[in-house]
Amino acid sequence: MSTDAYVHHVVSAGPGRPLLFLFHGTGGDERQLLSLGQGVLPQAGIVAPRGDVSEGGAARFFRRTGEGVYDMEDLARATEKMAGFVRAHVERERPSAVLGLGYSNGANILATVVFAAPTLFDAAVLMHPLIPFAPRLKGDRLDMRLLVTAGRRDPICPPELTERLMAHLEASGAEAEIFWHEGGHELRPGEMDTAERFLRGYGKERNDDD
Repeated sequence: MSTDAYVHHVVSAGPGRPLLFLFHGTGGDERQLLSLGQGVLPQAGIVAPRGDVSEGGAARFFRRTGEGVYDMEDLARATEKMAGFVRAHVERERPSAVLGLGYSNGANILATVVFAAPTLFDAAVLMHPLIPFAPRLKGDRLDMRLLVTAGRRDPICPPELTERLMAHLEASGAEAEIFWHEGGHELRPGEMDTAERFLRGYGKERNDDD
């Protein structure tokens, strides 16, 4: 898969530094999460793709047929395409760690890539993901760290589905933690602070002779 498979924003940090992939929400673009990504891990390289599906003019990473009802065939297409895009950038950058951060629809595509390619990311932050199906892990174990953030009154991502996703992650062997806020689908400052603490340990540069 080509590094140009998606329209994207890239900031190269060079080999030996962490590489952070940012995945926007519905209606966002490749710049939606840049300030968040730069804030939580300023020393990292950044790759931020734009979704290749339009829903009434709003960019998304895969099609859906209704609120919370996914086109599973298109989701499979998008997952394979995104995994290849990530691999291509990892091969070019040769980073010390591969990290992902996604919000809403971006968290959904990141989650499906994590399950389809469990060795691709070292850690990921899923902000308000909605996975209304039982994900299947490709492989025996998900050996990575994950942070899930969610709102207890989220009308788009019901708390029970967030808790079910956490159960899937933990059953797959992931080191998973969750941050709840008392609001809905919006991002709140506590989430950014928690994401920064979660990713802080990956900010160190790796030397070739380490």
